[in-house]
Amino acid sequence: MLRAHDITAGYGRRPVLSGVSLEVPPGRTVGLGGPSGCGKSTLARVLSLMMRPASGEVSIDGAVVSRWRQRAPRSLRTSVALLYQQPRTAVDPRMTLREIIAEPPAAAGRRSPSLVASLAGEVGLTGDLLTRRPHEVSDGQLQRACLARALTLEPRYLICDEMTTMLDASTQAHLVAVVLAYQARTGAGVLAISHDRVLLDRWADSTIAWTARPAV
Repeated sequence: MLRAHDITAGYGRRPVLSGVSLEVPPGRTVGLGGPSGCGKSTLARVLSLMMRPASGEVSIDGAVVSRWRQRAPRSLRTSVALLYQQPRTAVDPRMTLREIIAEPPAAAGRRSPSLVASLAGEVGLTGDLLTRRPHEVSDGQLQRACLARALTLEPRYLICDEMTTMLDASTQAHLVAVVLAYQARTGAGVLAISHDRVLLDRWADSTIAWTARPAV
């Protein structure tokens, strides 16, 4: 279970979340909907251990998180993967798509060209695209690479933060299908964040709707 309990978080002195609790069970997709500015992305950053909350508790399969960002134990950091809405802000523009996908296992000391090739094929990237850099591909192609990168270490939980917002309908459907296939294969829990209620109704097992900034 990926669990946030009574989370308060924000930027500087401006709170964005106040007293928020949420659970993502293994093998299930929880949808989180709401308008821009209601704190969905902030919660995603907290749950992926990239942002320390002002108060509250995050736990992963019963292990309470006490350190954040690069100070968090590797076993916890690699348990949760975050897929961003804007892929161009999430990658090194100097890297090729192949290097982007291979980045997490390389950082963990695991170089596996066969895994990179397999995941690239799964998300729909051809070999010629893997040699290109972000400015040479479309947003959809880059987001496919980011999804492949997110899956390289087989996270137990995947947070998809508006991952399909900038994409055409066919790419959107393909990426959701890849996530569902990964979930069926591994039993991972998924938090699907979107302002598109129709998408969440089709994708998620249950959906939480925020109509305004969450408060105590």
